[in-house]
Amino acid sequence: MTMQAKHLKLILGDQLNAQHTWFRVVDDDVVFVIAELHQEANYTKHHIQKITAFFSAMHEFAKTLELQGHRVCYLTLDDTQAFEDLTALIVGLVKKYDSESFSYQRPDEYRLREQLKNITSHINIPVYEADTDHFLLPFDELPNHFTKATHVRMENFYRSMRKRFNILMEGDKPTGGAWNFDSNNRQSFNKSDIKVIPKPLVFNNDASEYLARIKQHGIKTMGKESTEVAYPINKEQSLTLLRYFCQHQLPNFGNFQDAMTMASPYAWSLYHSRLSFAINCKILNPQEVIQTALLAYEESEGKITLPQIEGFIRQILGWREYVRGMYWINMPEYADQNFLSAQRDLPDFFWHGKSNMQCLNSAITQSLDHAYAHHIQRLMITGNFALLAGISPKQVDEWYLGIYIDAIEWVELPNTRSMALFADGGWIATKPYAASGNYVNKMSDYCKGCKYKVKEKIGENACPLNSLYWNFIGENYDKLSSNHRMSFPVGNWRKMAEAQKIEITEHANYLLNNLDTL
Repeated sequence: MTMQAKHLKLILGDQLNAQHTWFRVVDDDVVFVIAELHQEANYTKHHIQKITAFFSAMHEFAKTLELQGHRVCYLTLDDTQAFEDLTALIVGLVKKYDSESFSYQRPDEYRLREQLKNITSHINIPVYEADTDHFLLPFDELPNHFTKATHVRMENFYRSMRKRFNILMEGDKPTGGAWNFDSNNRQSFNKSDIKVIPKPLVFNNDASEYLARIKQHGIKTMGKESTEVAYPINKEQSLTLLRYFCQHQLPNFGNFQDAMTMASPYAWSLYHSRLSFAINCKILNPQEVIQTALLAYEESEGKITLPQIEGFIRQILGWREYVRGMYWINMPEYADQNFLSAQRDLPDFFWHGKSNMQCLNSAITQSLDHAYAHHIQRLMITGNFALLAGISPKQVDEWYLGIYIDAIEWVELPNTRSMALFADGGWIATKPYAASGNYVNKMSDYCKGCKYKVKEKIGENACPLNSLYWNFIGENYDKLSSNHRMSFPVGNWRKMAEAQKIEITEHANYLLNNLDTL
């Protein structure tokens, strides 16, 4: 085959969309480039299973395109090690293939889009940016729904998307007479519930080749090694997991989407779909996920109730599209937000999971073992602790971005800066999601058998979350007192006796000065 290619087209690791318009026609004048990049493996410290999953999925996609007759240039870390970065690689490939044009799909990360927008200063051929053909809301329409540095209510956006795509609608009214059933979806597990939690579907994709290559090139990683990728790496596996979710997990997804437990061997997966890796890599299209789930709901004869399907649809049609809009409208300033002036370092146990706080121990160890935790573990366990402890948003960002298999900056940053840390001061959340040990005790069994006592506020055996919570209210009193959603805890702090405030503050300061020992 000739080494010439009139048109060079780049496919990034999260652009594995087989339905993209690029692939409708086989053209020998086109070469598609898919590359294992040192730049991407090293720009933050990733979980080892995250990198092997991405490389596995990229390689699978390259083979799929080749089977369809497309010309593909798949480059391993061995092939790309001589190039300083993605820009240098593209310059080299344009020269190698004597290309007349270069095209790329719009990256979902700001830094990558800026890098590729600047490629024109390095190559003297036409450069074209294509849409990814993935998200439901067109990129050009984002300014119609989102305003920079301004609170945008997710519920209003979600309702507009429901209407636009006619999903769970009866005319102009929501099916069942309510737009969401969030109040139904806050159940915790009892003993009988735990017994019937379904076994998660995992795959046994061989990752040994990628694991060896990552080690050979000295890529710094975190988390538990595995010679297998447990997540779907191609379209067939992704659809299999989607169907499994609809049959076994969707019937209880809504009920327990906020619940946590340690009492089940399947505690790490529960009723969550774990489809986010496949969707965020664009192996699955969000529309096909929604339609498959809706069909399962319609054919379930009542086994899947409206609160279950609505809760799932809201995550994809509402939340996922919403955070993407908030990310793009607020970049690059988003990455510098620190409304609460948090500056402390991330404790060492975030890297090894060994904390005396059972909630953190469980959520972090699970994350290190599986490169996965569900949204409440991320928001109300690790995120809540980081908020109360005043951990630097930049350090928390890097940890979340690296540890989770589905973490790409466009979805990670709004969830971390806005939801977990309230670092934007209210662009997304209308109040900090701060909680004492009482919330953890209500939604999980983490407090049972913990070294610390959830009912105690101060003292050696008191749950650290309790004094840290009230200290957080006190430290940020001026910034929170004008927030009407914080009026209850702020009012309680104001009414608290000075002696009690001092006692709580002193204990909290002791904890904050000894975070690594908690």
